[in-house]
Amino acid sequence: MKLAGEREFDLVEVAPNANPPVCRLMDYGKFQYRQNKIDQKHRAKQLKHEMKGVRLSIRTSDHDLEVKMRQGEKFLKDGQSLKVVLIFRGREMAHKDLAREKMAKYFEGLKALANKEAEPKVQGYSMTMILHPINS
Repeated sequence: MKLAGEREFDLVEVAPNANPPVCRLMDYGKFQYRQNKIDQKHRAKQLKHEMKGVRLSIRTSDHDLEVKMRQGEKFLKDGQSLKVVLIFRGREMAHKDLAREKMAKYFEGLKALANKEAEPKVQGYSMTMILHPINS
């Protein structure tokens, strides 16, 4: 401790369970600064995976479906996952077969860019399908 005080360093205990305990002389503030910089670099290099969404309806026309496909295509090319939600309104719940056809048509348009995580699932008044970009 006297040596650390003379040299203006901090005494840091490295291995407290060793016999005798191992300590190190270092500038602890500088160590923390370097550690923060390393952590920032690691966080910046992490892949940020974002989920984008597209909403459809059974009554969505073919042209509007193509517009939504182009929008989904843009998201997939950016490497983002895509959540396609088809909303049922009123008595449309009786026509789940039409909804599945609409979802299949949407997926066919994006088949070259996306993989389907699972078949479309009905959850309450909506049907959901998640698409992942092929390259990731």
